[in-house]
Amino acid sequence: MLDKNGIAKRIAKEVKDGYYVNLGIGIPTLVANFVREDISVEFQSENGVLGMGPFPFEGEEDADIINAGKQTITTLPGASFFDSSMSFGMIRGQHVDLTILGAMEVAENGDIANWKIPGKMVKGMGGAMDLVASAENIIVAMMHTNKAGKSKLLKKCSLPLTGVGCVKKIVTNLAVLEVTPEGFKLLERAPGVSVDEIIKATEGNLIVENNVPEMEI
Repeated sequence: MLDKNGIAKRIAKEVKDGYYVNLGIGIPTLVANFVREDISVEFQSENGVLGMGPFPFEGEEDADIINAGKQTITTLPGASFFDSSMSFGMIRGQHVDLTILGAMEVAENGDIANWKIPGKMVKGMGGAMDLVASAENIIVAMMHTNKAGKSKLLKKCSLPLTGVGCVKKIVTNLAVLEVTPEGFKLLERAPGVSVDEIIKATEGNLIVENNVPEMEI
């Protein structure tokens, strides 16, 4: 089973040379720590940063340099800062190659709910709705089940939707899954996790083929 860093490390394998990548808040922000050093990647944050690096070491933080989740970050040589209109122009103009988001729920058809739980305080919908409406390649980083042990990979989302039919791939603490017209296709299982465990933790339709490989981290 993977922890949050393990999920981020596996997703980092999906990042290709030359990509422009938007990192959502939560687990996705950790991906920048694990990208291969031999490739060139530009990480974008919708608050107006292009060229994010790994998180700073303790004592080296600069409170003026933050990501969309208000976490202090580092920037790489050549990084740039700009206003929200330019940032969302990049997003809406489909200049981002890969979007990595967290989620509270994902449905078997690729619907995503990641911005609001009814009855709980929410600061705002943020840029997630623009991202899911504009991006062609969306990977979700999430835990497979909630704190009560109930599946977050569902037949149909119960929470307010952020986007419809937009998720392409999901990496959880248990598995890597692809969204297909028939449902979730199991591509890889986390180290030490059996196929039966994944089946029991998945409410939505799960397609399992023979000899599902264990993911390499």
